[in-house]
Amino acid sequence: MSESPKLDFIREIIAADLASGKHSTTITRFPPEPNGYLHLGHARAICLSFGIAQENAAVGARCHLRFDDTNPEKEEVEYVESIKADVKWLGFDWGEHLYYASDYFEFYYDCAVHLIKNGLAYVDQQTAEQIKETRGNLTVPGTPSPWRDRSVEENLALFAKMRAGEFEEGAAVLRAKIDMASPNIVMRDPVLYRVLKATHHNTGDAWCIYPMYDFAHPLEDAKEHITHSLCTLEFEIHRPFYDWTIENCPVPAKPRQIEFSRLNFTFTVMSKRKLLTLVKEGHVAGWDDPRMPTLSGARRRGIPPEAIRRLCEKTGITKFQGITDIAQLEFEIRDHLNTVSPRRMGVLDPLKLIITNWPEGQSEDIELDNHPKDPAMGTRSVAMSRELWIEADDFMEVPEKKFYRLGPGRHVRLRGGYIVKCTGFEKDAAGKITEVLCEFLPGTKGADAPEGVECRAAIHWVSAEHGVDAEVRLYDRLFTVEDPDSAEGGFTSVLNPDSLKKTIRAWVEPSVADAAPETVFQFERLGYFVADRHEHQPGKPVFNRTIGLRDSWGKK
Repeated sequence: MSESPKLDFIREIIAADLASGKHSTTITRFPPEPNGYLHLGHARAICLSFGIAQENAAVGARCHLRFDDTNPEKEEVEYVESIKADVKWLGFDWGEHLYYASDYFEFYYDCAVHLIKNGLAYVDQQTAEQIKETRGNLTVPGTPSPWRDRSVEENLALFAKMRAGEFEEGAAVLRAKIDMASPNIVMRDPVLYRVLKATHHNTGDAWCIYPMYDFAHPLEDAKEHITHSLCTLEFEIHRPFYDWTIENCPVPAKPRQIEFSRLNFTFTVMSKRKLLTLVKEGHVAGWDDPRMPTLSGARRRGIPPEAIRRLCEKTGITKFQGITDIAQLEFEIRDHLNTVSPRRMGVLDPLKLIITNWPEGQSEDIELDNHPKDPAMGTRSVAMSRELWIEADDFMEVPEKKFYRLGPGRHVRLRGGYIVKCTGFEKDAAGKITEVLCEFLPGTKGADAPEGVECRAAIHWVSAEHGVDAEVRLYDRLFTVEDPDSAEGGFTSVLNPDSLKKTIRAWVEPSVADAAPETVFQFERLGYFVADRHEHQPGKPVFNRTIGLRDSWGKK
């Protein structure tokens, strides 16, 4: 996390409020609905609200994690637990301030009764379709409900019957009584409560009426004494109702809602509904599939939380809706992993190399740096033997121009070890090269090439005797176009068929195979790879490619 974040317009407002004495501290909140997993778009909101609390810790600032769980039909405990894990993984902690909107159900009910008693709410028995039709549009005012002028006593009695379960779903709602001619359609008598006979993950069957999000949200902010309620821009049109609710209900505090632009990326979708479609239709292997733009998917992919936080800092907080090139996130991933990832060798497309003048049954330890620019990471010993695995594309029978790796009669250095000269190769019946034959040059380990020997490249390798067989999964972008949401055939029509490839028979150093799940390495010359957090285990290593060493998307 940055020591000196950019002073955006929200931080300027908060600084002014603290300086003027309007507030003695700052209380923010991150209020996800537990109806899906968090995605990368949530990262900006998390970093903003929790970041402000950290920056103002000297005055006792804090950030609440609150689950806006007012819709039992779509909410699950699985989502609650995943959200907690993702927020902590991203680097933030709510301490003792974990709350649920459902903890305040009685409070919301009391506020609704207060509105009824003051003539500001009524029970409407129109159907949902009728309410929608009579709300009007931007040029046509709404039509008042025939139930709008019911007496306070009648509304109180009907609302009590709603709570008692005497109405079926859709038979009655409670609406605010505001202004059916308001230019803001949100203010045209919005629904406050609906009948919903569903079991809630937190309150069970205690309630059969549930508050609408727009009604509960300001009330829970006030209940928790939130000072600055930070929301994304789609809530801006809802702010008048937020303020109306605060002004007309018996609340203990008056929070201020401020909107900012959400974080969107190219080559992905940022809709929980669409992400749920990908999961349910089997396009991905779950919410934490490494191709998914969820925080859980990013974690399983090996994307470091530091890279996400750094991107949020760089893109800043504005009022202008925009879209961020996913390449910017990929840059931050590479930049961070380049610094912290120990180097290892792995071969993804193995081709046997036999050093014919190497003694049978012997091996020699080669000392390699764990990081070329960080001596503190130390060194490791890797066994070199007579038979090695190299990448198939490190050998060409007829080398092209500017190809400096192995070919007949050519020299190349084995990373950290000896220079070898290709003396021949073997093919199978189909003409595929199966073995490369070489001789090593004694005295060349850690030394320059002898006079007259041209050696212009070094290649990585794994000992065939000591290496470990591994499954390596090669991931790419999930979509083939920048804006999947606008695809003519729908977002699933532009899924990338090559977003996942499995290299079943890869070979890696033994130390890689024994690594703990979620350990990230740079496989030299290949990219960054993470031990899968679910399936990787000793003796059966499974690695996911986080990202390549350089951006090659534009060349495809």
